[in-house]
Amino acid sequence: MKRNSRLFLALHTLSHMASDPDRMRTSAEIAEHAGTNPVVVRRVLGRLREAGMLSSEKGHAGGWRLARDARDITLADVYLALDERMIATSEETDPPSCSVELALQRRVAHVLEEIEESLVQKLSETSIATVSET
Repeated sequence: MKRNSRLFLALHTLSHMASDPDRMRTSAEIAEHAGTNPVVVRRVLGRLREAGMLSSEKGHAGGWRLARDARDITLADVYLALDERMIATSEETDPPSCSVELALQRRVAHVLEEIEESLVQKLSETSIATVSET
């Protein structure tokens, strides 16, 4: 996994938050720690807020904090909330005129879908709390 991915940023941030779930963290603080821009942090964490994993408050004393217990947030929850896929899927394009190419595309697409489902299943076996304990 690329260290600069949205998924890594989200998992890294949530794991830190799990160690002190009541503490508010600003976008600037998270960005400095993660080595990225606060705008990137707000975009990524906004998706997690929409999924009910984080809450945010505006203002001088505002910031981000966990909205759910870290034991109830799985790596799959984060992965799916960000709509970030590690397994490349075939884009919908005009169907090829060659029947062999069409059959090959369909078969590969099916295999990639199975891999993606397996990945989500494995990610669902680990909670943010488990990650922050290690």
